[in-house]
Amino acid sequence: MSRIAKTFEVLSNAGRKGFIPFITAGDPDLTTSALILEALAANGADIIELGVPFSDPMADGPTIQASSQRSLVNGVTLHDVLELVRNFRSRFETPIVLFGYLNPLMQYGFTRFRDDAKNTGIDGVLVTDIVDDEAAVISDLLADGDIDLISLVAPTTSDERLERIAMRARGFIYAVSRAGVTGARDEMSSSAENLVRRVRKFTDLPVAVGFGISKREQVESVWKYADAAVVGSAIVNEIAHAETPKDAVYRVRIFIRGLLPQVAKTPSGI
Repeated sequence: MSRIAKTFEVLSNAGRKGFIPFITAGDPDLTTSALILEALAANGADIIELGVPFSDPMADGPTIQASSQRSLVNGVTLHDVLELVRNFRSRFETPIVLFGYLNPLMQYGFTRFRDDAKNTGIDGVLVTDIVDDEAAVISDLLADGDIDLISLVAPTTSDERLERIAMRARGFIYAVSRAGVTGARDEMSSSAENLVRRVRKFTDLPVAVGFGISKREQVESVWKYADAAVVGSAIVNEIAHAETPKDAVYRVRIFIRGLLPQVAKTPSGI
């Protein structure tokens, strides 16, 4: 059983819902990213989404776009991201899902990426700009390395496409709470709950909801109907406003502790 599947099984058996934070690798630098990853794992993260910096992150709003740019200015590459995970994996069992775009994977080489990702302990990959047949090919390739291609669905996704996506989905389904790009919001759309209900008609996989979640009340709301809540821009915003790298780690830790309704778990793994 994969780490992702095991995590959701443990959550289900405990009657709990999952927390999936997102950060961009290399923001504000690779050393600090490593410390933030550890802080997330030690303070309640069930799965961590790690953004691969890209120059044209079209699915992301200004906050995550800026974090990607800061990372690129630092010269961070996909190889660096994999090394970051390798070092993290030597101490923590928290599943890692890479979040990114097709171009960096193409440049790296899909087979090479699959092999290196497996060896570094990557559990899943979410590629925002692939669809249908292309996604099926990449999903099969990654599956040969025991890596899940996480499928992304939105309120605008038709039932026909939901069924096709569900047939090849692995790990969990990432349900976008609303149309548009990433970014924290004060209010959650009711379309997210409707989307989760529609997804469940076609799959028994866990469903995580993201895009716009930034408050404890929103996390609690999502947990009422989904299996996990994804928080990205709000965390990245804490990093962006930190005065020093040490302050970035502190701000993330305090934000997460205030965000989660439950007592954070210790970094003992799953």
